Amino acid sequence: MSSQHRKHREVADPQRDDSELDQPDLAEDIKHPVFSLEDEEMWLHNHGVVALTLRLARAVGMKEEELIHVRRGAFLHDIGMVGVPDEIIFKPDQLTEQEWGIVRRHPVFALDLLTTTGALTPALDIPYCHHEKWDGTGYPRGLKGEQIPLAARVFAVVDVWCALRSARPHRAAWSVEEAREYVYHHAGTHFDPRIVEVFLAMVSEEGS
Repeated sequence: MSSQHRKHREVADPQRDDSELDQPDLAEDIKHPVFSLEDEEMWLHNHGVVALTLRLARAVGMKEEELIHVRRGAFLHDIGMVGVPDEIIFKPDQLTEQEWGIVRRHPVFALDLLTTTGALTPALDIPYCHHEKWDGTGYPRGLKGEQIPLAARVFAVVDVWCALRSARPHRAAWSVEEAREYVYHHAGTHFDPRIVEVFLAMVSEEGS
């Protein structure tokens, strides 16, 4: 294996995220060759996302025995992007509708990848369903409301929050208040309203 792939595997070490949920089999699963992503920033971004996802999952009442699967799913939420060609991922110009169609298949690519790795199959809810929306306008299946697995509904809020709060090449990071307003106004359309209520209370208490 190349030194570059070894580097990415070290960056992605799941034991750094939440020690109380350490599972040796997960560390071995992550070393599977299909998880050697080329984009290091994607792996680095995951650490904060996973930690916040676990806090929100606990806050909405998910059981402790479910959290290992939440953690794994959050960590691997965009693993399906390995099925998207680099020329699309790194394209500097606006994507065509056909290219967006390929990008929107990454949850299906995740399903294909993770069902071949037995220990990770229970973690599929997030990689496969985190782009579904509460009002049924998401993808890949157009699930609506509580048809969407709870773990995916939790993660959807965290994923958007962390994206808004992070700087991008084309924009500065949004302020806490701007991100709060966005999440609040998309309750009932993009997000589960109950989870939004819990999340906004949680970040207010933590001063995130």
